[in-house]
Amino acid sequence: MRLLQAGVDISVIALWLGHEAIETAQIYVHADLALKERALARTTPIGAAPGRYRPPDELLAFLEGCDYADWSSSKSA
Repeated sequence: MRLLQAGVDISVIALWLGHEAIETAQIYVHADLALKERALARTTPIGAAPGRYRPPDELLAFLEGCDYADWSSSKSA
């Protein structure tokens, strides 16, 4: 993880670790939340305020009112 955090490409790390495929090394990337947070910070859209998205109360109320059990059963039908 230190190599990845230092900017070393994941394919190079996979080779050094002797992984047969890059996908094997990807497992470690998924575990590092700090790395994900930094990547998200670099992708702020132009003109958007920096920071995390905060959904409005109306949206949260709507989502809490949804019956997910009915949705998933109707989708499989």
